[in-house]
Order: sequence, then C-alpha cells, then structure tokens
Amino acid sequence: MLSLRQREQRQAWVLLAPMLLVMLLLTAWPLLRTIWLSFTDAALIGSGEAPGWIGFENYLFAITDADFRSSLWRTLYFTVVSVAIEGVIGVLVALLLNQKFAGRNVLRVLVILPWALPTIVNAMMWRLNFNPDYGSINALLTQLGIIDGYRSWLGSPDSALNAVMFADIWKNYPLVTLLVLAALQSIPDDLFEAARLDGASAWRRFRAITFPAIVGPLSVALVLRTIDAFKIFDIIYVMTRGGPVDSTKTLSFYVYQESFSYLRAGSGAAYAMLMTLLCAVLITLYMLLLWRQRRKGSAHEG
Repeated sequence: MLSLRQREQRQAWVLLAPMLLVMLLLTAWPLLRTIWLSFTDAALIGSGEAPGWIGFENYLFAITDADFRSSLWRTLYFTVVSVAIEGVIGVLVALLLNQKFAGRNVLRVLVILPWALPTIVNAMMWRLNFNPDYGSINALLTQLGIIDGYRSWLGSPDSALNAVMFADIWKNYPLVTLLVLAALQSIPDDLFEAARLDGASAWRRFRAITFPAIVGPLSVALVLRTIDAFKIFDIIYVMTRGGPVDSTKTLSFYVYQESFSYLRAGSGAAYAMLMTLLCAVLITLYMLLLWRQRRKGSAHEG
C-alpha cells in the first residue's frame, strides 16, 4: 500500500512525463546526432554516400589549427572583458536607480530599453553609429576633440572587436541592473539606518549589507551573460561578418563558416562540441565560485 506522499510523487511524475519526453526529443536527439557527426567526414553537399567514420580526426585538427585557437582566444577576450564591464556598470546603475530622486521611474524604463531591443536591431543601429562617413560616434568624438578625424571603427582590425563589444555591453548591462536592483529593493531600510547610527561608512555598509544581498542575483546574471557572450554570433554577423581580416571571428562564427560556408558538417559538429565543452567548463567554474562564496557567508554567519 503506497503512502500519500508516494502517490503524490507518482502522480507528479505522470504529469511531468509528456514534458520530459518532448524535452528529450528536442535536446537529447539533436545532441547525440551532433556528437555522432563530429566523428565523421560528413558534408552538407556530397555524393549521397553515408558519412565515413574518422574517429577523433576532426578534434585533433581543431586543437592544432591556428585559426581555431585564434578564434578561441578572441572569444575568451570578448567574454571576460564584456561580462566584467557589464557587471560593474550594471551594479553601479542599480545602486543609482535604488536611490530616491525625481524621475527615477522614467529612468528605470529608459535603462530597460537597450535590453528590450532585438539583437539584430541593436547591431544595425550600432553599425550605423560606427559608420566611417556619417556615424554619430565619429561626429561626437571629433566635436569633443578626442579624435582629429573620422575613423573606420569596424573596418580596422585594431578596433573592430572592441566596437562590437561596446554594442554588446550597451545592450546587455540592463539585465545585470534589473536583477541587482530587485535584490537591492528587498533589503530593509532599517539595516542601513542602524549601520549609519553605528558610524559605518558608505563602503562599510556596501560590504556588510549590500554586497551579501546582491551576490546571488549578480552571480546568476554573470553566468547567463557568460553563456551568451561565449556563444556570441548574431551581433558579429550583422556588424562585421567576422572581419576585417578575421579580427572579430569568434568560435560561433568559426563553426558557422565551417558548417555552412565550407559545407563541412563533420568538422563543424566537432568544433561545436568543443565549444559546448568549453562553455560547460566556464559555467562549472562560476558555480564553484558561487558555492565557495555561499559557504564563506554561511561560516561567517555561524
């Protein structure tokens, strides 16, 4: 005779079964298919023959390919720098919007707008802003005396990737702001008032009260942004097509070219799997850091 708890658990699994089956079909099968393709010489256009099994040849070639390694370091640079800047700006803007001042609600709406824009729209907008002939960035910097003439920001290998990063940061820092702001509004004002009466400085109040309250949501935001930044593709495709001279060619764009420009489905699948593994490593590192932070916080409270 099953207990009430056991019957409820069985009923829950019965209700969840259709959704789990759909998720399995939509995720597990494509993943397994991609893994299998990565060990073959499959091509998108071929003679109609079955793909030949070549083992780890695609993976070994990727490890020794200088173009793949360059794309990897370029992706890591893009991810680390953009996520770090988004984290800092997001926290600072959230602290500002948490203060009481006239027009605060209007400013909160304006901050959300970049994040609400579709990525393609955002990329086209910044492509126009960075235009070397009539872009607003050149006009502004020239009038301020920062540069002495119009420059081709997206046409120079030295500045193209940083220009794309600027556009990506402008769009995505509001996500960090929203999550941190929600955490800030959950902190009772009595805690800050008591800290002020005790003579705690602003920095001391931030370390003792604010930061412990926002570290969880901030970590979630940074994990989400790390995943998105590491697999960045659409904004680069619209703004630079991976150029000039491959200076904005990230791993996602590398996989795209290998699979759909060069029509090598097998090696493209292998590169995609390597990218997935690297992304999993980054997420694991973030989760370990978050776990250590929570463990330290629990030990401190104890």
